[in-house]
Amino acid sequence: MLSVYDSNRPGMGRREWLRIGGLNCLGLSLPGFLSAQSSAAPGETHDLTFGRAKNVIYLYLSGGAPQHETFDPKPDAPAEIRGEFSPIDTNVPGIQFSDLLPRTARHADKLAICRAVSTNDNIHSTSGYWVLTGFPYRGANARFLHPSDWPNIGSVVKVLKPSDGIPFSFAWLPEPIVANPGVLISGQSGGFLGSHANPDRFTCEPHAPGFTVREFQLPGDVPPLRLSGRASLLNQINGHFRDVEHTGTVRDFTRQRQEALGILTSSKARSAFAIDREPSQLRDRYGRGKWGQSVLMARRLIEAGVRFVHVQWPREPGDLSSNRPTWDTHADNNNRVKNVLCPQFDVGFTALLEDLDERGLLDETLVVAVGEFGRTPKFNAAGGRDHWGPVFSCALAGAGISGGQVYGSSDVNGAYPRTGRVLPQELAATIFHLLGIDHNATIRDPTGRPHHITNGQPLYQLLGTAPATLARRTATGVVPAIPDFAPIYQKKTG
Repeated sequence: MLSVYDSNRPGMGRREWLRIGGLNCLGLSLPGFLSAQSSAAPGETHDLTFGRAKNVIYLYLSGGAPQHETFDPKPDAPAEIRGEFSPIDTNVPGIQFSDLLPRTARHADKLAICRAVSTNDNIHSTSGYWVLTGFPYRGANARFLHPSDWPNIGSVVKVLKPSDGIPFSFAWLPEPIVANPGVLISGQSGGFLGSHANPDRFTCEPHAPGFTVREFQLPGDVPPLRLSGRASLLNQINGHFRDVEHTGTVRDFTRQRQEALGILTSSKARSAFAIDREPSQLRDRYGRGKWGQSVLMARRLIEAGVRFVHVQWPREPGDLSSNRPTWDTHADNNNRVKNVLCPQFDVGFTALLEDLDERGLLDETLVVAVGEFGRTPKFNAAGGRDHWGPVFSCALAGAGISGGQVYGSSDVNGAYPRTGRVLPQELAATIFHLLGIDHNATIRDPTGRPHHITNGQPLYQLLGTAPATLARRTATGVVPAIPDFAPIYQKKTG
């Protein structure tokens, strides 16, 4: 169940809520009503960027990308901290990135970089949960999905603002986040909203020759006419269930069956995955690896109308037994970022920005690139950087984002926030805001208890039009320095 109650919103009295209660009888869903209400009143947020994004591409740099070798180089730090790489100028005077991101540096005018994102949590599963949901983990073990988990940001979007004209709203590719083979960690499901809010997962190999999506494969003995007949039968069965008392589990099951059938029979959904229709030159431009082709697939999906696409940084063969999997560079950090990680990101990320821009989609597509945390300021004995939640970077571009800026800063060692600390709930609130979902909206857990979708405020400082009453910036455009920041952090490990 959902609620859009906001005690601060004027004009939403008892009569209005009675009217909302009857909307379903008139064929208008509550998510549709919420979307209409939100889209119709941007003035209530005092910000013209409200609802600027039609969709989101969420690039998750699993493992935790090092801030020093990406968006926050520290040339004045000692060698054991700054590493062997140097900063380079971007196309925005005064902003520098690592020299491992030369292509990205040429697109800094499109980017807002948050250099002081913080969870103060050095554990993959719990820090990642906070980034993926906007809420700190409160359960017993985040290494396992649980029905009481807070829903992923994309799941909230799926429920409150579903896609139009395509049978899925929250696509996840090319693979899930796993702690061990087959074990999915918390933060990547619909949580207490129910299984109907789960992402549509497409475990796929879009870089492989002859790539197909197994979800679209029909058994050999099921011709199209029989499939159509099954759809009719399914509708009759569902009609029967609607006439009797049944549990939420049954409702979720029948809803999932309908969604699965919709995906299977939707030519628009099927064609969105036909990556072989892309020109070879464009596929080369994204990079022919699994990540680059997944990013290209994300562009195809949002172009087809999917509201929220999560692109997971994929594991390489043997990663689960490696001491340097994905971006989790506990060993040989310099070689990994130089020869494997940063080149793939630099190519795929900039190809996406250019492709969206050329197609006129960047103005309506929010692109977010972030991991679960950063890496330690100092190298360890194995030449790696370990987990570091106190400070890391996030890049945003597209719909409503004011490019060519850096918000916040870390200290001279890239260890702790110095100015403009950003918490994950603020990133979540910013995503909701740009999608036209009021960050004060609420959802209900299975007991009927309402919960705000986030307890953060949108980062208006990153947006094209910032309301004067909410601006926290000084004349220099950053939050005033917070003295003695480091002592408040107590390092967790894991």
